[in-house]
Amino acid sequence: MTFLGIDIGTSGVKALLIDDNGKPVGDASAPAVEPVRPHPGWSEQNPNDWWTATLAAVDKLKASHPAELAKVRGIGLSGHMHGAVLLGKGDEILRPSILWNDGRSAAECLEMEAALPSLRDIAGNIAMPGFTAPKIAWVRKHEPDIYARIAKVLLPKAYVRLLLSGEHVEDMSDAAGTLWLDVAKRDWSDELLAVTGLNRSHMPRLVEGSAPSANLKREFAARWGMSGDVVIAGGAGDNAASACGIGAIRPGEGFVSLGTSGVLFVSNDKFRPNTKGAVHAFCHAIPDTWHQMGVILSATDSLNWLSRITGQKQADLSRAAEAQFKGPGEEIFLPYLSGERTPHNNARARGSFTGLSQSTEPAQLAQAVMEGVTFAMRDCQRVLSDAGTKIDRLLAVGGGSKSALWLKLLATNLDMEIALPEDGDFGGALGAARLGLCAATGANPADVMTMPPIKTVIAPDTSLSAAYSDQYARYRALYPAIEEAIS
Repeated sequence: MTFLGIDIGTSGVKALLIDDNGKPVGDASAPAVEPVRPHPGWSEQNPNDWWTATLAAVDKLKASHPAELAKVRGIGLSGHMHGAVLLGKGDEILRPSILWNDGRSAAECLEMEAALPSLRDIAGNIAMPGFTAPKIAWVRKHEPDIYARIAKVLLPKAYVRLLLSGEHVEDMSDAAGTLWLDVAKRDWSDELLAVTGLNRSHMPRLVEGSAPSANLKREFAARWGMSGDVVIAGGAGDNAASACGIGAIRPGEGFVSLGTSGVLFVSNDKFRPNTKGAVHAFCHAIPDTWHQMGVILSATDSLNWLSRITGQKQADLSRAAEAQFKGPGEEIFLPYLSGERTPHNNARARGSFTGLSQSTEPAQLAQAVMEGVTFAMRDCQRVLSDAGTKIDRLLAVGGGSKSALWLKLLATNLDMEIALPEDGDFGGALGAARLGLCAATGANPADVMTMPPIKTVIAPDTSLSAAYSDQYARYRALYPAIEEAIS
């Protein structure tokens, strides 16, 4: 038997095959059309772009690993969270999906909390523009004709599941990021839904991430050479899936993700909200498990932005920064290009460089960007610590983890060792495949969600600790000093 993990991202889709021992046996990927930004702070994408990329990625696996793909018995899905896919009565798409890094609904967040003072207590989270519910409140106010036609609201991976299976289903980890879930009870909240004028009929059916959710349609099983019933697991939001992929399902186990966004993630055995520090408290993909996250909106996306404005490739900028690195530079970067979640909860915040001089070159700017993202992750660690959360073990995932300098900066500033797994770029896809294995076989997630082989462990550079503590203090002082100017 084999099991397929499909990780749906905004830039593309990764598909990964594992055998019944959990070992990767093949992978493929396909790009998606990049999101569009109709206005500053907005971010939208056509859901059909994820579907096209999903088919392309699995078709590539069929071409490269036909025998292994034919043995698939379970499929797991991972996807970028919070995106609002609005469907009509015939499951037609009503408008482009409003994505996780869209900040247009800041006013609606305030209105929702005013309308339901217990919102934070039920949801365990602050109403933030990135979450799904405020997006629907925005649509109700600004696009009433579309709002009136809404029959279902799905998240990105649930839309792909719908096309694969014909079923409207969502898992607990992704549902927790909508602001419609009673996270402690792991169920939709009628009170939260009512704030946006919706009810349970608009929501997909809920399942745990490791449980069966639906079966693959026969037409796709035939297309990919599969036979018999192919179970689709509940799956997970991208961060919970990455945690399953690197084995972070036990209390105190966590990871730092340097993807388009940045995440500091730690598993919990209980629901522990901490809204004061803008910490996310969500259900994990594993039953009776929760997790906390500090989330920043522009991690590698900050370096992508620098690449665009300098005309240099991101990899070249990263190499140049590493080649000239001697410690903290004069330049400091605030990475709030799309607003910020943790710890500021400010959708209007914007990025900023300070300390520029005539001698500043792209390499110094790249270092400042990497440091700024690192300091933002240090902010996340600080508010998690304020909540009494202790991280015992930390692994690195995401595209930014390919940079030795970035990992060194993180280890030094977080003051803890960071383990880099082999094949770390497939964290979400691997976690999804593991969930597919559990759903299809009934295996215990604790036996399946083991830590992958570790490629290397990065230790803090203690010779730079004091210098970076000073630089971090300067970084922290900048936001309150210029908040009005950059918001």
